[in-house]
Amino acid sequence: MKKPARVFSEVIKHLFKKPATCAYPFEPARIMPHFRGRIAFEQDKCIGCQMCVRVCPSKAIEIVLSKDQPPAPAPVEGQPAAPAKKLFDCIMKLDHCVFCAQCVETCPKKALIMTQDFELAHVDRKELRRHYGK
Repeated sequence: MKKPARVFSEVIKHLFKKPATCAYPFEPARIMPHFRGRIAFEQDKCIGCQMCVRVCPSKAIEIVLSKDQPPAPAPVEGQPAAPAKKLFDCIMKLDHCVFCAQCVETCPKKALIMTQDFELAHVDRKELRRHYGK
């Protein structure tokens, strides 16, 4: 059994120390620089190569052709008509994602980026399915 004087001295010592925990819900969380949070998608950079889909270990990414396609550019006289750039949408299943960032590292055009967003909890599982590009 510990001596009361020793316990008392320990209590006094900890009264004046900085707390070991953070006050997260009441103060903003401190996030480290290379934190891997929610993955974001930049539609204008995507070329539809599906490399991110192939490397995803949890099959959390789908790349689909967007319903809103831009019109073809006006033809220039004397040159063949240039095809319109296709737009792709990204469907992220955040309930499947393990935030390994393999998709971000693999994307040749850097269309996927890691964000600092970590507050992803939802009551409805459907809210964890994000359709980027709409």
